[in-house]
Amino acid sequence: MAEGVPRLRQVVLDATDARALAEFYRRLLGFSVRPGDPPEWVVLRDASGVPRLAFQEVPELPPPTWPSGPRPQMLHLDLTVETRAELDEQHDRALALGARLLADHADDPEEPLRVYADPAGHPFCLFVG
Repeated sequence: MAEGVPRLRQVVLDATDARALAEFYRRLLGFSVRPGDPPEWVVLRDASGVPRLAFQEVPELPPPTWPSGPRPQMLHLDLTVETRAELDEQHDRALALGARLLADHADDPEEPLRVYADPAGHPFCLFVG
């Protein structure tokens, strides 16, 4: 780690149902829920126990209207797979878990990708990288 600079601990997403959104990402990414968190704050850890994503419950959250409209996405997650076949497999998983497809560029020869909205409306990308 570089001296004199902060470390990124985790990315936090707001949600009107923090537990439900955490469960979506837990299943999508294979992470585990940190035990003991209150219902309005959920942390997901990777296989080594490092915090990666957290979810903070808020009373109201208008979803982004990306790619157009009055509410920009402001933040999104980039998720990668190794092959086009994995991209298709994870596409099916994401949809089955409750994601909604926003854009499909899977046939792009340079960077095959798809853009989704999670159940709370936050965009995320899944691409071959």
